[in-house]
Amino acid sequence: MPKTDALAATSADPRRWKALIFIGLAQLMVVLDATIVNIALPSAQRDLGISDGNRQWVITAYALAFGGLLLFGGRIADLWGRKRTFVVGLTGFALASALGGAAANTAMLLGSRALQGVFGALLAPAALSLLAVTFTEAKERAKAFGIYGAIAGGGGAIGLILGGLLTEYMNWRWTFFVNIPFAIVAAAGAVLVIREPAEGRNRNRLDVPGVVLVTTGLVSLVYGFTRAESDGWLAGGTLGLFAAAVALLGAFVLVESRVKAPLLPLRVVLDRNRGGVYLSLGLAVIGMFGLFLFLTYYLQVVRGYSPVLTGVAFLPMVAGMITGSTQIGARLMTRVPARYLMAPGFLTASAGMFLLTHIGTDTSYPALILPGLVLMGLGMGTAFMPAMSLATHGVQPRDAGVASAMVNTSQQVGGAIGTALLNTIAASATTTWLTSHHVTAAGAEAAAKALQLQGMVHGFTTAIWVSFGILVTASLIAFTLINAGRPGASRGAVSGAETAEHNDVPVLAH
Repeated sequence: MPKTDALAATSADPRRWKALIFIGLAQLMVVLDATIVNIALPSAQRDLGISDGNRQWVITAYALAFGGLLLFGGRIADLWGRKRTFVVGLTGFALASALGGAAANTAMLLGSRALQGVFGALLAPAALSLLAVTFTEAKERAKAFGIYGAIAGGGGAIGLILGGLLTEYMNWRWTFFVNIPFAIVAAAGAVLVIREPAEGRNRNRLDVPGVVLVTTGLVSLVYGFTRAESDGWLAGGTLGLFAAAVALLGAFVLVESRVKAPLLPLRVVLDRNRGGVYLSLGLAVIGMFGLFLFLTYYLQVVRGYSPVLTGVAFLPMVAGMITGSTQIGARLMTRVPARYLMAPGFLTASAGMFLLTHIGTDTSYPALILPGLVLMGLGMGTAFMPAMSLATHGVQPRDAGVASAMVNTSQQVGGAIGTALLNTIAASATTTWLTSHHVTAAGAEAAAKALQLQGMVHGFTTAIWVSFGILVTASLIAFTLINAGRPGASRGAVSGAETAEHNDVPVLAH
């Protein structure tokens, strides 16, 4: 064994696999929360008297706070300590969830969702960066990130199942309360088990102008896509928000290139491998959100599935993600370059999406939907694992938190864009289709209902076609931009603390 590998192996934290349990549990809680509330939303709306206009804010308040503050949260983890930030994030998330579960009115519920986003923005990058600095040996790192990737990829579908069960058999408030035991166990485990390497702390001052510019810029971008969904793409307010986002994010890049201690060191994103990961992953998440969104509505509204059965229908995709992540991605990551896992992974997922473009009002689940979901799961699981690992591997330890935050930012912004973009496309396609069809025969009521369902399915398939194209584009970007070699092929297995501390060039860039 080379000297550097031997050093990495002997200096590894003996409790690192126990630490992975609690890091994974925290990540599962955050990912679950992105979808678990969606199924409970109709019940919460009826119970609290939330207007249709304010309904979307239950989702948007969380996305705005989470997506807008992720880079800030990542840098706080670097400055303040990842373990401390992790525990504070868990504690705050649990308290915000308790507030949401006890909500007596609309304002209380929306406030709790915004607070969940704030503490989630602390928690998510701290969790991933803890993983990055805890597992430094190549094969162990592959296995750990395989497990983490499976959680990150499959958690959304698990959220749909759990949300359905809790809403149908208990009460919508339990979709909030369920976070509390997750957070307590993860926080207690973190205090007792997780040990953060002392050399990874960033002692520089916080870049306040960078925080203000990137937070307001990302909030403007996410809110712009949300407004586009309700007001239209060419509405004055929508265009104004997009223009503000471009100006603010452009100013952020300018500031980051000049300040002494930037919030986001440009070396983190300008490396072609990490840049390729952030871009391709963000695009892939847009496609994934298309699947979750439209297939959930298709199964419940068109096919008449219950919330629980809808969640169960997604289980094969979860199984595919776990298999792709732990059995394909993790086993091959140390043997083949990352792009030969990510590009085929996204392409396999697009093949599953292609099958789902053929759904109709009476499509058989086993014949078409099941194989489509399995291909989606296998492909995304295979691609997620090397993406998560490559996004943080080789960065300087002081930048691990912000590099981790960029992974989460690309996913959150991608999810917000995907929801608005694909919703708008589907609604427009449905309206156009219904306009061109009209009922003239006897039995008009039954015929109108059938046409309404056909129009809805037409809108869904149109949007899924767009998702298919986005996933193919993500595959091409991953194959073109990512040129890192095998993580275990050279000194890449060494912790960034040893090699990257003296060199700004990532150890994976060959």
